[in-house]
Amino acid sequence: MSAPAPAPIPDAVADFKVRQWTPVRRELELAAANAERSYRLCRSEYTREAREYAIADMARANKHLATIPQRTGGAQ
Repeated sequence: MSAPAPAPIPDAVADFKVRQWTPVRRELELAAANAERSYRLCRSEYTREAREYAIADMARANKHLATIPQRTGGAQ
């Protein structure tokens, strides 16, 4: 039996959650998303060097994101 599909999050809720992030986290999330986008564009053998730079950018952003403490639990 497969797990049910997750319900989509309304845009207003997603915007609210993003506004709660610190400016540093917002910047790092954007950097990771941009690097992932660049990686997807570099598919051919001719863009191998650009793909390697995109991988390095993703790793750098993810490394810094891992140092930010995550909020756990709900409202108290």
